[in-house]
Amino acid sequence: MSDPAEFARAASVITGASKVHVLLRKEDFDPARLSAKVVIVLDILFATTTIVTALAHGAREVIPATDEHDARHRAKQFSSHDTVLAGEKHIHAIEGFASPLPLALVQHGVAGKRLIYSTTNGTVALRQAAVAPHVYAACLLNGAATVDHILRAHPGESVLVVCSGSAGGMNLEDYYGAGHIVDRLSASFDAGQNFTDAAQTALRLYRTQDAFDSLISSRVGRIMERSGLTDEVRFAAQPGLLPQVAKLIDGSVKVIND
Repeated sequence: MSDPAEFARAASVITGASKVHVLLRKEDFDPARLSAKVVIVLDILFATTTIVTALAHGAREVIPATDEHDARHRAKQFSSHDTVLAGEKHIHAIEGFASPLPLALVQHGVAGKRLIYSTTNGTVALRQAAVAPHVYAACLLNGAATVDHILRAHPGESVLVVCSGSAGGMNLEDYYGAGHIVDRLSASFDAGQNFTDAAQTALRLYRTQDAFDSLISSRVGRIMERSGLTDEVRFAAQPGLLPQVAKLIDGSVKVIND
């Protein structure tokens, strides 16, 4: 972080002084300073949205990979008959892989199958966060269900929301998604006492902006629109659509029950 004050705020939540904090990009995640037991990873366009959607449509599990080579290596452990490889690198679909986008991937078919999924940012962030005791993959679609579960399963615990970002910077859509998570948490946490500045700013963004407008105006959203993929963005911009809670367990993201 270039701002020392922001670094101090991030460090304080990771050492337990604050209750809810938002990291603007995965590069700010420091496992060595982690004390928050609950981490929520966001990549709204599209990794975590795709993961949650695949699970909601019957995928058995989603194994996040760090890159194409890691994904291919992991795929060798399983039968090709019940395994789907999907992913992107710098927004472009990987040759020979299924689409990284949620609607297109569901159209490809994931029901009853294992999905090995590689993206430039979101799956990397999930792998980085795996050092935490409890890691959830969330998006606008299942944000409400995820927070409701966390409040029941981990009462009183600090919550760290990690925006995946891209190219070393923050993404508007992830920060908007963080605001959705924080908004849901605000029912149980005192914003003035328990939210860091980054969390409070995300909350204000969420409460003053429309979901689709925020997503489509982001850098990735504009790329999707120019590519004729506005329907994928519109799908991702639906808070509360899905009830599935997706948790990273032993390197695999699965739907869990309370």
